[in-house]
Order: sequence, then C-alpha cells, then structure tokens
Amino acid sequence: MDGPAPAPGPPAVPVGTPFLLTCDTDPVKFFVSCAKGLEYLLADELLALGLPRATATISGVNAEGELPQALKVVLWSRLASRVLWPLAEFDCPDEGSLYQGVSSMPWEQHISPELTLSVDAHVSGTEITHARFAAQRVKDGVVDSLRAQGLERPSVNTEFPDVRINLSLRKGRASISIDLGGGPMHRRGWRMAQNEAPLKENLAAAVLMRANWPKIHAEGGGLLDPMCGSGTLLIEGALMAADVAPGLQRHGSIPPSRWLGFDREAWNALMADARTREQAGRAALKQVIHGSDIDPHAIRAAKENAETAGVAEAIWFGVRDVADVQVPSQETGCVVCNPPYDERLAADAVLYRRLGDALKRAVPQWRASLLCGSAELAFATGLRANKKYQLFNGAIECALIVCDPIAVPQRENAGQPRELSEGAQMVANRLRKNIRRFKTWKAREQVTCYRVYDADLPEYAAAIDVYEEDGGAGRTFLHVQEYAAPATIPDVDVRRRRNELLSAAREVFQVPAEQVALKSRERGKGGSKYGRFEQRGEFVLVRENDALLRVNLFDYLDTGLFLDHRPLRWHMAKEAQGKRFLNLFCYTGVASVQAAVAGAASTTSVDLSGTYLQWCADNLALNGKGGSQHQLIQADALAWLEAERHRFDVIFCDPPTFSNSARAEDFDVQREHVRLLRAAVARLSPEGVLYFSNNFRRFKLDEEAIKEFAECREISADTIGDDFERNPRIHRAWELRRYGA
Repeated sequence: MDGPAPAPGPPAVPVGTPFLLTCDTDPVKFFVSCAKGLEYLLADELLALGLPRATATISGVNAEGELPQALKVVLWSRLASRVLWPLAEFDCPDEGSLYQGVSSMPWEQHISPELTLSVDAHVSGTEITHARFAAQRVKDGVVDSLRAQGLERPSVNTEFPDVRINLSLRKGRASISIDLGGGPMHRRGWRMAQNEAPLKENLAAAVLMRANWPKIHAEGGGLLDPMCGSGTLLIEGALMAADVAPGLQRHGSIPPSRWLGFDREAWNALMADARTREQAGRAALKQVIHGSDIDPHAIRAAKENAETAGVAEAIWFGVRDVADVQVPSQETGCVVCNPPYDERLAADAVLYRRLGDALKRAVPQWRASLLCGSAELAFATGLRANKKYQLFNGAIECALIVCDPIAVPQRENAGQPRELSEGAQMVANRLRKNIRRFKTWKAREQVTCYRVYDADLPEYAAAIDVYEEDGGAGRTFLHVQEYAAPATIPDVDVRRRRNELLSAAREVFQVPAEQVALKSRERGKGGSKYGRFEQRGEFVLVRENDALLRVNLFDYLDTGLFLDHRPLRWHMAKEAQGKRFLNLFCYTGVASVQAAVAGAASTTSVDLSGTYLQWCADNLALNGKGGSQHQLIQADALAWLEAERHRFDVIFCDPPTFSNSARAEDFDVQREHVRLLRAAVARLSPEGVLYFSNNFRRFKLDEEAIKEFAECREISADTIGDDFERNPRIHRAWELRRYGA
C-alpha cells in the first residue's frame, strides 16, 4: 500500500537564531559517536542500557532518551567515543551567523564564570572550512554572551575543561551540544604504560563483543591473546567479566562535566550502583584469562596496566613466541588478538599464518575474534571465517574475522564436494572463474554488490547477484532470478537444474539457505510467472560508492537497487556536485542518495508510489540527508514535469516500460518517450544535462522527433559495468542537452 506524501519540513528559522532543543521532561534526541564500523554494535548496546530508541548512522548512533539515560551511557558504554547532548540548532551559512547564533544563546544557564571551557568543532561545507577557527568563534560567542550579562569571562582549558562544548556544522546547519563525557570515552583510566601502536579500549571492547566473550565467561570459558602487547584486550576483557563500568575509573569521584544542566543526583545514583556491581563482580572474577607476547617490554607494560586496573590477579602473562602459545586448562573459550599491521609495526603474512596454525593446534574448538590489518592478512591466517566485519583502527581500515570453531573439520574429498552433481560442479567452476575475473575490478571500483553469473551456462538460465552486507554481521546474500525455461523443457529438468544452480552457489559463497533469495518462475495459466515472494520484512544495508542503502532481497521482485545502473549513478553523482538534481520515476531514490552524498546542492525525487518514496526517505536519512534541500514528491512524473517551472542542472529519467496505475494515466515508454523527453529538456538549465534510460528490449528512439528540441547521443556502452558485459542490452541510455549548451 502506498504511504502518505512526506510531511513538510520545519518552518524556516531566521539565520543565526538558535532553536533550543533541551527539555526537562520529554525524551531528547542526542548523538553518541563511535569509531567507524562500530555503529550497529553501539546501537545494540544502547538499547540494552535502556534507551527507547537507537539508530545506527555514520560514525555513531542517533539516540533518544532522558538526561539520566544519557549519563548512564557515559558511565556504562564500552563502545562510545562521545555523548553529545544538544543545546541548540540554527542556520549557519557563514562565520557571522555562527557567532550570532552562539552569542544569542543563554550561556548563563550552562556555564559559570569560574569554570573552564573548551570547544571541539567538526565542520563540512564551503563557507567555514577550518575547525579551529570555528571553535574559536564559538568560544568568542560564549564569552561575549556571558560578559553581556555582566559576568566574568571563563578561562579556556583545552585538556581538562570543566565544560566541553561541541559544534557540528554541516550543510549550513550548526548544532551546539554539551559533551557529557568531558572528552574521549575510550580512555578507561588504567593505561599507565603502553607498547607500540596500542589498541583503543572501545575498539578492544568491540573485538571482545564479537567474540561473544561475556557469554563465554558466564559459561566458565577462558580468554586468550597470544600477541597481547600492553594487554588492552585482556584487561578490557577482565573488566567486562567483572562487570566494572568503563567510566568508573575514568571519572572517579569527579563528575565528567560541570555543565550547569548536569544531573548530579542521577549521576551519583548511577555511580553508587556501579560501585556495588563492581565489588560483587571483582570478588567473583577467576583466573581464566591468559596473555603472552614475544616482547618482554610489552609484557612488563601489560602487567603494570593490569595492576592499575585492579585485575592483575585475574590474568596470567608470559613471554612466549606465538608458536609456543600456552594451552589453557579451560575446555571452551575465545581467542582475541590484534596482530601487527600498521606502518609502525610491520605486517607479515608469514606471522599471520603462524598465528593461525598455533591456534588450530592449541585451541581448535575455541572461538576466535581476530582484528587483522586487511582482508589479505586475514586470509593468510588459514582460518575459515564464519563472519567478517569492517572496522577502523584510527584511519586504518581493518578486517575483523570471527571463527567458530577455529579448526573446521575437513570434509572428505575437500575441493570436490561430494554433494555436488556433475552439473552443479560445472556451475561452481564457472562461479569461481567469474570471481577470479572480477577480483581486480571489484577492488579498484570498491564494488560490493554485483552480478556474478548471468546464464553463463545456457542450461542453467538464471542471474545471480551478490549483495555484501555493510556493517552488522557482514553477511553475504545471493539474489537469484530464474529466467523462463522453454516450454519444451520438462518441469522435472527445470527443478533439477534450479537445485543444482543453488547448490553450486551456496557451496562457492559458503552461505546458508536463509541468505539466498530465489525468484523462481512457475508455469501456470497465462504462461510463466514468478511465484510467491517471502514476506520477511528484512532489510539489509549495503554500500554503493559512498552511500549506504537499504535493500530488500526477499519480499519483492526487485531489491530496491538496480545493479546495472551503478556506473551511470556514479557518473551522475560526480556531475551533480554543487548542482540541482532531478530524479524522475525515482523508485527507491538510489540515484538521488548518490547525488546527495556526493554534494548536490539539492535533489528532487518524483514517483507515484508512496512506498518507494518512503524507502527513498529512509535511504536519505541513513546517509544523514534530509530537510527541504532534498524534496520527495508523490506524483505522476510526466504530469508533474509538464506543470513544473523550476530548472535543474542534472536530470535522470528511467521510466518503466509500462504502467497502468489507477491513480495516473496509462504509460507506455515507446508511445510517450518524445513527450516525456521534451518536457524534461524544457526543465534543464542552459548548461544542464538529461540522462534517459530504459530496459525495454524493443525500444526504438524517435531520433527525428528528438532533434527538434535537443542534442542527443547514445551512451549505452559507457554505462555497462564489467559484471554486465554478458548482457549489454540490460538497458540503453542517452545523453540529451539543450541546443547551444
């Protein structure tokens, strides 16, 4: 069912006038930041801490709750970097507006003159590009506001301020927040000594959570790190097992912020409860944690840190080569490890192989969560990963692999799976060949969703698309669409070939049946048609170029992402930077999202379906885009276009072949394309460009009629990606410009 048209955005606020956001009683929307790659884990953690809403976004979570709940996050979150409590928002097109907006806020309600302050700034845009300058202007606005009230100016302390203020300036909109944690929350307060390239504590917590360490500890299992360095993973694991709040040692008896709105009573109650839990947890902690490293200096630092953290008695440390890793006494447990990989510590594939071999020998039935410097280094371990995740250690992109168990029992006749028939083995061989062929292209273009098979073997007539999940469990999904078999092929052969195709695909990609979406054609009255779809309501997040997108692989014939248009979308996104972008027959709005993320000045997306427009809105929101800058219009695209008077710099028009909606006139692309293109060209700016595409195999462009109003050239060949080379007629595309452009 089509949803309602999008609601209008908030009323315009005069430039520089702050819109106050804090509220004493109602839940407040606030932001919890984290390292890239931890967003979904953090959202789960916040919900477990009792927040009513927590939605993952880029490098953080949009949360909702009351102030005491936000303070609980400050004290108990193991993954968060900062907790930003909003004070005000305002339009901020330039430096003057920033100063005006900040100085007009009632800062006497937030900070006393005797307190020190610091300002952190994060800016993006064209007018204000320097974060330190922006932070200075915010500081000036705060100080001048207080002096205007006859108060003394507060001092600045960039290291340990009483009140830390945060500015987020994005797309001409400024958000002013209080950093409730007072600074980076990865600091636990116990790190006194460190080895080279230490792991941040919140990233260590993520590795432990992916290892399922809390559950394993509760069941009596052990924890092992054979390359422990200064002990971050093991100490964090011990504190996690002992139920010690991450912020307890960091803050001690001093609240994290002296902001005047800080709820001291709620904070003291949280601290009292945390200390009670700590006392019970430390008393129950057992020595089931084992660490070793070849570097005696690293082990010395690890012991010092464990002593400071109060968990020295719970961890065994020793100087050992990875090949001589201790075999723990516990029958079950998990291995966590962060082998060397960055520019300071040489990454050695041989070392990774030695690590994998040692673990298979010492703890074959344990679980492992290994943070590796790259997918190639992860592969070098020789371990089969059940799950893979993309994480960032600072600016370094890492691969986190989870293996359960570490040593997978070898099947008989490995490499020639016994369950594959001769036909299925042919398909598997072709899939592996295509994977090798696409490897370089995928890496170069950073492609994660692609077509891997398109009836390469005619008797196995189907298209197989791969969708790699971004974040979450990092799962791989297969979307299989069966082509109609000739009527001369018996049904029994159709079913056999279908099953062989599926068996081969699952074997090659090592995916369970629940991660394979099959769109199978069934014969019946009226000819061949697709059978019933599943109703799972499951959306998977994927990434194309720089945009996150929601796809639904099971509930509809199409997934929400037309893979064949990937090159054209990327071309249009780059061309739309700083320009007005129009997307006609927008479907789920992927092209609009790509343009928005690339920096389009505005996007307008038109479709008759409210369902698709809501999907488009969700995709925009997922990438931090929204508001009046990105319009969603529910309308018959042709009728709207002929009534519209605004002009656009880049237009994308990809109409359906046919449409017979009850709410609009019947549409036939062959019949209506001249009228449609004439109306679209009329809406181009003088230097604008229109991209027209359709997938009607028998479509014939009326070139003579088009010549009357536009310059037109076919660009189909340039818009077909490497994965669609077998099917170059998957769509046709043209570029149209106004005469004289």
